[in-house]
Amino acid sequence: MLSLRQLKALAVLTGCIVAACLVPLAGAHAQASAPKTPAGAANAAGGDAALIARGEYLARAGDCVACHTLPAGKVFGGGRPMDTPFGTLFTPNISSDKETGIGKWTAEQFYTMMHTGKSNDGSLLYPAMPYTSYTKVTRADSDAIYAYLLATPPVKQPNRPHELRFPFNKRQLLIGWRTLFFRQGEYEPDPKQSAEWNRGAYLVEGLGHCSMCHTAINALGGNVTSKEFEGGLIPLQNWYAPSLTSNKEAGLGDWSIEDIVGLLHAGVSNRGAVYGPMAEVVYNSLQYLTEEDVRAMAVYLKALPARSGDKPAPPSAAVAEQRSSLAPLGKKVYDAECAVCHAAQGQGKLPHFPPLANNQSIEMDSAVNPIRMVLNGGYPPGTKKNPMPYGMPPFAQSLSDVEVAAVVTYIRTAWGNHGAPVTVKEVNELRSAPLY
Repeated sequence: MLSLRQLKALAVLTGCIVAACLVPLAGAHAQASAPKTPAGAANAAGGDAALIARGEYLARAGDCVACHTLPAGKVFGGGRPMDTPFGTLFTPNISSDKETGIGKWTAEQFYTMMHTGKSNDGSLLYPAMPYTSYTKVTRADSDAIYAYLLATPPVKQPNRPHELRFPFNKRQLLIGWRTLFFRQGEYEPDPKQSAEWNRGAYLVEGLGHCSMCHTAINALGGNVTSKEFEGGLIPLQNWYAPSLTSNKEAGLGDWSIEDIVGLLHAGVSNRGAVYGPMAEVVYNSLQYLTEEDVRAMAVYLKALPARSGDKPAPPSAAVAEQRSSLAPLGKKVYDAECAVCHAAQGQGKLPHFPPLANNQSIEMDSAVNPIRMVLNGGYPPGTKKNPMPYGMPPFAQSLSDVEVAAVVTYIRTAWGNHGAPVTVKEVNELRSAPLY
């Protein structure tokens, strides 16, 4: 029987490695494109071309390339390090190589891994592999992904053993975690909903594994079902994945389906743009999905029930005083550095420069993302629908912590925005945060 202390220790580890898996490192754009199936591979893989093409599409939906490929490395060769406070995990080789990859696996073994979180030798996988979501993938889709992986070029690259300190290197600890947080089973369509809604739910909850970032990790390192999609800070990454159920954050209740599709498919829409970890997801995965599938995801996301209040609380006297003290300097910085792109009243200049007025991502309870954008800048992903994105320059070298705190406070409270002021301490803590 595992002690509560052991469970909590493992929980911190699993929470960290889940985030490490989901958020690729900077530079992934240079190598993230999955390989095209070589001619004649259908026969070599024991499958037909249509099945392999479908598997490639589904592997895109699952964003497999992001974790299983080193930057500038051979695709699906594994070996990607995932640093945690307890050591380093290395992702496995999932290429078709028979010695170091999955070339000798059977379709049954591959499905068991996806469905149960157990490797072909029966060992338990750390939940950096999102099997808690992949368990919902159907056997037919699993078989297609398997056929595709076996049809890709073999990469002879031995798997590196994890470098975890005791007791985190003991996989037996995962038994307790799985009992608490893993519910095995394929997705069951809801007969009360449309086929489009169900398709969106299958992609969002299964291959997309969206809840793993957009649901906070609790004290034991698991996602709480009752708080699903309510947002949370991604461990070790210092990016906030916003709530998809609250219109104060990224709730989509008042978005049009077209704007949601634009954001997911192109990385930009009339309501905003994606940066940071979500930009990687759009670049590696979502841009390659069909319009119909992305629309289905949008329909499902828009229908998520609101679980948290959307009315802003009135500011306290201390908050009002802090806002008043920072706002004048913030406006001065904004007029000098930001207005040329985002316009004098924060209305933006569409389609390239998103509005800051009435922008949910600016007003969220967590100010992590706007602070990081001012400090580090960034680009939306280059996609088929937006191949030459406009970006935002970094201001970490030109603005002091006080100036960054002031301008972020200003944009969070001006033009009808209802965000809270940010402190100089918050800015200083994020100044040295890793980019991804």
